Amino acid sequence: MAENRVSDDLWNEFHQLVNMTSRELEDWLRTDAAGEATEPTPDETGHELGEHVVHILGKRRADLTGDDMAAMERVVRRVRQQRGDEPEPTAGDAHWRHRLMSVGHDPLRTL
Repeated sequence: MAENRVSDDLWNEFHQLVNMTSRELEDWLRTDAAGEATEPTPDETGHELGEHVVHILGKRRADLTGDDMAAMERVVRRVRQQRGDEPEPTAGDAHWRHRLMSVGHDPLRTL
């Protein structure tokens, strides 16, 4: 078993929480609404992480790197921090929704 092998739990949770397709996320990241004005601080920026998510979504599980797994963990942690453990589809502040969408999670969609 490879050391970089992603766990079933991380793989499943990431793909459950990232409820936008790579195409939808790419398109979203290109919009003005996903720009710096919606991000709270440079270390919390979703754009760079969002681009990484697009690349992860295009990979096979066996091809994931340690950096990919770390990005997956960051996405899961960020969505869980902002949504809780059992996120129901909800409308919220536009900036909040935009930050989540910048990492591939649309809070208005069912999981």
